[in-house]
Amino acid sequence: MNALSRLLSETDRRQHATLRGRVRRRFLAPGFYLLAPIDEQALVGYTPPPDMISIDSLLENNRAWSQSMTSGRPDYFRQLAKQQSPKFLWIGCADSRVPANEVVGLMPGELFVHRNVANLVYPSDLNCLSVVQFAVGVLKVEHIIVCGHYGCGGVKAAMSMQHHGLIDSWLSKIKDLYVRNHDSLDSVADEEARSDRLCELNVVEQVEALSRTAIVQDAWFSGQSVAIHGWIYGLKDGLINDLGVRVDRLDQVPEHYRFER
Repeated sequence: MNALSRLLSETDRRQHATLRGRVRRRFLAPGFYLLAPIDEQALVGYTPPPDMISIDSLLENNRAWSQSMTSGRPDYFRQLAKQQSPKFLWIGCADSRVPANEVVGLMPGELFVHRNVANLVYPSDLNCLSVVQFAVGVLKVEHIIVCGHYGCGGVKAAMSMQHHGLIDSWLSKIKDLYVRNHDSLDSVADEEARSDRLCELNVVEQVEALSRTAIVQDAWFSGQSVAIHGWIYGLKDGLINDLGVRVDRLDQVPEHYRFER
């Protein structure tokens, strides 16, 4: 039993929730630190008992977080509520292990976020396109980041021949991508490396899909600066890899995908 486990065995649920709030807040925002001296080495390999993780603990964590954000700036939330002016739109996977703001060190109000399974962009997805429309047309973001992640379950599901239910329809775009690149992907002997390569190709595919939308092309046509980037996040090391994919002007889009004006 490590030090934190021993400590938890001597506390009740409320104290545990408070402790978890303090531990989690260590990672919530740049410059934010623990309120109590806890040995972070003690956290390695620690998993809270399931019966100690409750919906009430989330509310307690929220209250602790809110207090921490206003401790040095009482008007923080009042000022934040007046407007948002992010420069970045993040389109990422819904995977709970990839918290957008945290992995790039941005505060609330600094990153506009849309997430779905496997970070896909469909021309028929009104949810995603409405986010892009608002981000580009109203918020005037300067950068759109499509960020996938290695070990993506959606990508792995699309590579398999197993039936998963409704999600198979959503993942059909990745399945098509896999089939188109079947020869090169199957030449990769290691299964994990093969999956990770498809995760990268999927990001590139979604960057291209965004560049072909009328929303982004209208912005370019009007002289607005918008750059689309392709990134991928590593679950094993917490690092983002820039795939070197960037589209920021209309002449980078294949001619047949350009809208005439």
